[in-house]
Amino acid sequence: MAQNFDIIPLREWTGAATGPLVIAGPCSAEGEEQVLETVQQIVKYSPGKVHMLRAGIWKPRTRPNSFEGVGEIGLPWVKNAGLAVGLPVSVEVANPEHVEVALKAGIDVLWIGARTTVSPFNVQSIADALKGVDIPVLIKNPVNPDLELWIGAVERFYAAGIKKLAVIHRGFSSYEKTIYRNPPMWEIPIELRRRYPEIPIIVDPSHMGGTRDYIYMLAQQGMDMGFDGLMIESHINPDKAWSDAKQQVTPERLGEILNALIIRQPKLNSDEFKTLHDLRAKVDRIDNYIIELLCERMGLSEEIGEFKKSQHLAVHQADRWSQIVKQALEKGKTGGLTEEFILKLFQQVHNESIYHQSKVMEKN
Repeated sequence: MAQNFDIIPLREWTGAATGPLVIAGPCSAEGEEQVLETVQQIVKYSPGKVHMLRAGIWKPRTRPNSFEGVGEIGLPWVKNAGLAVGLPVSVEVANPEHVEVALKAGIDVLWIGARTTVSPFNVQSIADALKGVDIPVLIKNPVNPDLELWIGAVERFYAAGIKKLAVIHRGFSSYEKTIYRNPPMWEIPIELRRRYPEIPIIVDPSHMGGTRDYIYMLAQQGMDMGFDGLMIESHINPDKAWSDAKQQVTPERLGEILNALIIRQPKLNSDEFKTLHDLRAKVDRIDNYIIELLCERMGLSEEIGEFKKSQHLAVHQADRWSQIVKQALEKGKTGGLTEEFILKLFQQVHNESIYHQSKVMEKN
């Protein structure tokens, strides 16, 4: 495992004394009046609940004829709007030139977009441009589900001397069709939290859902998992927005979402913890038993591999695999397990079984 990150705690540089850090603002800065009015309404409908403002100045788009942001001219719009309501502002930067003009404009926080995080070269060039600069940096996950690439981006900025760091979980692209624009794949930020509990994780339900209908649900899921904040896109007239219109909410709706969120307590008192401890002990016992059974199963797989080798049989037997899946689905259904879970679980078990049988086959 790489070194732990000795970063400055989130609450020391964000002003979010209690509850989750909330960053809000339009997907794109479209005009000075639009930015200012949006910001003023955000503060009006969410008093004390929003700690930082956001707006896209440069927008990396898939197609070249799409709106790619107003550029440098929009930086003072965002900065002045923040000054008007007394909140820090953040923008996305994708290269050292963006960094230079953003710093000159007095932008308080920079974030690295998902399309930039995928390129270590781009990340390194931005990190190099920030050496010696005391400014917070938020790092969105790469487009594809690659935890090591995400961690690598954090390491590059940390090595450049940036100590005010956090990551933004905005979901991942997937070849599978889902209801989400970028499926959350919560297991990835959960693994990041397991490895590096000191890194704050901010959830971006706007980009996950791709539609405003899912923002509250995804925001609540992020809070239920104990993550540290939210970044939500808000526009005074979302349907007329120049970019990502479907995933933005009005400032009034933003206020409703933030007011409706249930924030779970991070710790329990001693009496409550005993109940949780007892339940966790039962879970641990079952988990250990599962591992023991899996080890036993793989031992049987190796014996099956020896037999298949002696009989010149192929490792993968399609009929047998279909039978296993059918039985597992039927059994899982009676216990209330989802079909998706059963399929993923047994696919991994099957892959491990094939691995063990293949090792047997390869022996001289």
